Amino acid sequence: MAYPSQLGFQDAASPLMEELLHFHDHALMIVLLISVLVLYIIVVMVTTTLTDKLILDSQLVETIWTILPAFILAVIAIPSLRILYLMDEINEPHLTIKAIGHQWYWSYEYTDYKELSFDSYMTPTQDLTPGQFRLLEVDHRMVVPSESPVRMLVTAEDVLHSWAVPSLGVKMDAVPGRLNQATFLANRPGIFYGQCSEICGANHSFMPIVIESIPLSHFKDWTSVMMEDE
Repeated sequence: MAYPSQLGFQDAASPLMEELLHFHDHALMIVLLISVLVLYIIVVMVTTTLTDKLILDSQLVETIWTILPAFILAVIAIPSLRILYLMDEINEPHLTIKAIGHQWYWSYEYTDYKELSFDSYMTPTQDLTPGQFRLLEVDHRMVVPSESPVRMLVTAEDVLHSWAVPSLGVKMDAVPGRLNQATFLANRPGIFYGQCSEICGANHSFMPIVIESIPLSHFKDWTSVMMEDE
């Protein structure tokens, strides 16, 4: 959950988001070192009055400043490609959920169960209970088992939407007529918030996403109760 004046990312709640945070810190440190080096060179060039004739025309210097940036790009690109492939890798998910974007709410279908689906609307401000967050709470949360890989099938019924939960490292466009796929694994029980991340009309700001991660034994009880209500 984000907090006021937060500068960094939300705490990671999935292995994939942990990888993204590590890569962010890795790339940011490289950018910081480059910035310090460039700033130092600029200050030296502006403040010194001496000129070294050996660096006015030097093959060695030109070779270094050609090879060094290429090496730095490789150091950034290799971890980036690794994470990119990890994000597309889906190995034997324990649960498949289909998220359908509407104007302006989400529908969830648990495809491993015969009749387990529901709509998820934002809870109006006047109906909030103490401890709930305005514009982020919903009437029906998407419940998943913790420590279990979940496959998300994301689509839309009317216009473009985007199903995004930052703490889980998931963001997938919901396109009418197209079925996009994403995966996540919540490594601990908890409640994780997200919002539609594609401008989809007048009430774009009012279609939040709430994922509740619970132990597997509790998830089985929840599915039984929901199917009885259906």
